[in-house]
Amino acid sequence: MSELFSWPSDDPRLIGSRCTTCEVVTFPAQSSCPHCTSADVTEIELDRQGTLWTWTTQGFRPKSPPYAGDDTPETFETYGVGYIELAGQVRVESRLTVNDPERLHIGMPMELVIVPFGTGVTYAFAPIEDVEAVT
Repeated sequence: MSELFSWPSDDPRLIGSRCTTCEVVTFPAQSSCPHCTSADVTEIELDRQGTLWTWTTQGFRPKSPPYAGDDTPETFETYGVGYIELAGQVRVESRLTVNDPERLHIGMPMELVIVPFGTGVTYAFAPIEDVEAVT
């Protein structure tokens, strides 16, 4: 299977899979269906926009590994994390670009963005009003 998201791209997308037998969509892409166990799956690009299904904040540095951030316990900054529901396709766990509880609410529209992480990039979701303000 391929990477988690298409990059570099002017229109980055998460890469998922759809079972051609039962139509279940998964993220990340998988080689077989977790619902019906069929191996007949196809890679798909997922929608860029969705709604915040639920969220929380991560207030302490996770254990490393598996955490791959280049911060230290002293430089770590709290970040938002949540589940984004993508147009009835699938719910995706993701880092959020916002960590302020006053700015986050369940059901708010979100959009995929690519953000720096360590020496590379990763995906995150941002409130649509933040994305529109930048573009």
